[in-house]
Formats: sequence, structure tokens, C-alpha cells
Amino acid sequence: MLDHTFPEFKPFFHERLSKTALYLLENYGSAEKMARMNSVSYDKLRSISRGKFSPQQFLELKELATNTVGVNNSIFDVELNSLLTLYKSLVKEIGTLENEINKLIEEVHPHYMSVPGIGPISAAVIYSEYGDISNFSNPGQMLAFAGIEPGINDSGTESHGGRMVKRGSSQLRYVLINCCLPLIRFDITFATYYAKKRGEGKPHRVAITHVAKKLVRVIYALERGKK
Repeated sequence: MLDHTFPEFKPFFHERLSKTALYLLENYGSAEKMARMNSVSYDKLRSISRGKFSPQQFLELKELATNTVGVNNSIFDVELNSLLTLYKSLVKEIGTLENEINKLIEEVHPHYMSVPGIGPISAAVIYSEYGDISNFSNPGQMLAFAGIEPGINDSGTESHGGRMVKRGSSQLRYVLINCCLPLIRFDITFATYYAKKRGEGKPHRVAITHVAKKLVRVIYALERGKK
């Protein structure tokens, strides 16, 4: 719908429905109204964004709203309000489910929750996918289950590692990879390992996959060692 009314809005917010973006849609809705925003509007936006929404961004958004190629139509206002109501309802439902997940994973409290970067929701996905770690006799089996062990290409007498096979659980693989992003920022061991792989000439995606493999080995050691 925004592609019709204010197509410049989504790229401005990098396609994300932040609190600031939602406030604008709920309280102004159309580009025409955003173009008429004043200093009082900015003060409110700055407060909602906790000071992150700068005066330059405010003026840029107003300029985009003034010169938008979108069309203004009252039916779009009705549709926007309907969609925002549905969105808020879904967000509330997701929040309720996540609270229940948090309670359940706290009861289980797997040892790998001590790893920085693995929050309750990520831990819940890992736990629900892997189940009892004692079912795996080595970390390699866990890697295969997640689909992040390397593929093998055989050619005559040569055998070499290929791309990630991408079998197994895509949901588990996605969470493991995402857990590695804060790890390489805040944990010196994983940061050093990531830097080592980049130093070997591996691109980011390949290096982060190696970090995910290391993370799986750590998870295995923590659960089997109950520490």
C-alpha cells in the first residue's frame, strides 16, 4: 500500500517497521500530512527514537513527503488503519507466545545459554531442534543435523571440501549463524577465530559458517560435560 501512497517511505527506513516508522504511519499516515510536520512533531519523533532521529533525517523525510510520486486517496487511509490494527494484533500475539517460550526455556535452562549471544528464543530453537544432546555421539553429527558440515566432491583420486551442504534444519542453521554475529563482536575467543579465518582469505559468509561450527562444538562440550 505504501508503494502507492508514499513509495519513498520504506527505503528511508530501510524496509523496517521501527517504532518511529510506526508512529508516523499511525499518527500521520499520508505523505501529505508528513510534509506538514512541524517542530512539535520532531520533538515527539526524537523522544520516541530516544534521540536517534536527527533533525537532518526529519527534514529529509519532509522533503521526500513533499515531492513524493505517490498518490493520495482516502481509501488508502482506511486500508492503512486496518493493516496497522492487524499488525499490532499480530505483534501482541507474538509477544504472548515469546513470553511462554521464555518461561519454558528457563525451566530447562540448557548450559549453552551461558554463551554470550544465545538468548532465550535462540536457545529455545536450538533445544527444540536438537533435543537431548546425549543422542549425538560427536559434534560432527550435530553439524550434519544442522546442515553446516562441508560437502565433499570426489574427482578421481582427489577429495576436497565443497560448499555447505544445506541439508538438515534450515531454522536451526539460521539461528546458529545469527548467534555468531554478536559472538564475534563481544567474545574474544570467537572474534579471534573469525579473524583467523578472514586472514586465510575466506569471505565473511564462509568465515561466519566456520564460527558456527565452532559454536556447535562448544554447545556439545557444555551439554555433555554438564558445565
